[in-house]
Amino acid sequence: MGDLKEYLDEVVAAQGGLDAALAAAPWFVPLRVMREMERQTPDPLVATLAPWRAESSLRREEVDAAALTKRSSEEIIDTFLQERDLRIVAREDAPDVEVRLQPELDDEDEIVSEELARIYLAQGLRERAAAIYRKLSLLNPEKSVYFAELIRNMENNN
Repeated sequence: MGDLKEYLDEVVAAQGGLDAALAAAPWFVPLRVMREMERQTPDPLVATLAPWRAESSLRREEVDAAALTKRSSEEIIDTFLQERDLRIVAREDAPDVEVRLQPELDDEDEIVSEELARIYLAQGLRERAAAIYRKLSLLNPEKSVYFAELIRNMENNN
């Protein structure tokens, strides 16, 4: 926006004022927008010739980029939340529920998967692999024959 504003200021100065610049180029809508802003009165030709100029960059306030970079992201977020009051708050009648970010596993809640059993087998931990295959057999009865065959092959290769 600074470049356009500077250019228009130069044009106005070279023509001897805003009215003289508009007399020389009455079709130049940005000069008309400048006159609207200066006089605080709408120009009917702006609305007719270029209705999209209602949102002209000349009408926007300048943003101080240095001020924006001085604040931390936490400060910006806090300010946004305070201004808009967009905090998420639990209802008063809502039950207290603890949110867990990490799963809690006991020794008997061991994670079981075929991949883990294969890893144990590759490491030479045949008993651990067989234990996982047994648990998988109980969890997936439709594949129990498959897991039994894997266990038997492990024991025969021992």
